[in-house]
Amino acid sequence: MTRPGQERIGPQPLRGWRSRLRGESGSTLVETALSITILLVLVVGILDACLMVYSYHFISNAAREGARYAIVRGNTWAQPPWGDGSTAVPCASYTDAGCTASAQNIDDYVKSLTFPGIDTNNISTTTDSYIFTTGGTMTDCSPTTGSTPPKCNAAGNLIEVKVQYKFATFIPFIPSQLLTMTSTSRMIISQ
Repeated sequence: MTRPGQERIGPQPLRGWRSRLRGESGSTLVETALSITILLVLVVGILDACLMVYSYHFISNAAREGARYAIVRGNTWAQPPWGDGSTAVPCASYTDAGCTASAQNIDDYVKSLTFPGIDTNNISTTTDSYIFTTGGTMTDCSPTTGSTPPKCNAAGNLIEVKVQYKFATFIPFIPSQLLTMTSTSRMIISQ
């Protein structure tokens, strides 16, 4: 017989451990850990999807702005006081005031429009050949088109600016991938 406050030595302590191991008192901790892991992956995935939409909004705006930059810098843009109006003035930089737009200048201009969080190394701009309308049809404008070389960036011609952005995904436990987003803008050259 044991007195109160005195523990019995023998099989009694083993029974206590067995009942504790069979109980469900620690299962809440394991369920919480699993639930929080799944929840955090879901939240990070939603944030990454929001960044993708943000990036696509940027490239669609950048394509539009690149086309707007080009339509006001056609071959008649080199008017006095910057030029005599007969020849296009070459640009040293996209920021030069009196020069006509070139593919490199449009690319530099688009890359200067960066939003926070956008990596300019992943942006590429393609200015497809200037397109002009003849008799209601659109044809690629190149120096060999037609009998006389056309002025490819003349007023009334169409310009197409395509911007591509490689977005790097980041979702935990899923391998990172580069998604290529593309946006194209077409406008008619005004000057």
